[in-house]
Amino acid sequence: MNDYFTLKNESRDEFTEKRSRFIGYAKPVADAEEAAAFINEIRSKHWDATHNVYAYVLREGQTRRYSDDGEPSGTAGVPVLDVLLKENLTDCAVVATRYFGGVLLGAGGLVRAYSHTSKIAVSAAGIIRMSLCDVLRVVCDYNFYGRLTALIPDCGGVVENADFGESVTVVFYLPCENTPSFISKLTELSLGKISPTNVGKRFEEVK
Repeated sequence: MNDYFTLKNESRDEFTEKRSRFIGYAKPVADAEEAAAFINEIRSKHWDATHNVYAYVLREGQTRRYSDDGEPSGTAGVPVLDVLLKENLTDCAVVATRYFGGVLLGAGGLVRAYSHTSKIAVSAAGIIRMSLCDVLRVVCDYNFYGRLTALIPDCGGVVENADFGESVTVVFYLPCENTPSFISKLTELSLGKISPTNVGKRFEEVK
């Protein structure tokens, strides 16, 4: 998998439905331990809440977990999870906290309320696309540096570091599918004198 979608930031949003207060929290997480820590943090923060419902999705092991936390089965955790799945999100968690307001919402009302709580939390967090990128290093002279730093963003790359010594060493990343085109253009631009060194791969946000 060379691309996936996740949340950009940690977030919080809330609304009220028939006097019940629903608070949605969302956060990007790397693994089950981080998801559990986030869930426990919100539970501790809202220890007096009626329910702290949660759901999370991870790339690792294609994991999907949710909890109704005492709400009728299928009315809370599943709607929260469904929002993540419909948005094709992974490596993220949502906690939907409810303070009961004294008016029963019914099964349908609960599903809509918890789904909305998840949606507003996700919306507040923002969605980003992560792509598998090559991390490349190019060594060039000062005369070529300007052309190199113009070529990198043209090919969808992002410069991370430039070291100015006797020559210039530039470290940058770009989506793996763009690497062949970059190498071809670099070869043409430098008349075959400069080629990149691949120093690794990792996922990075792609605009």
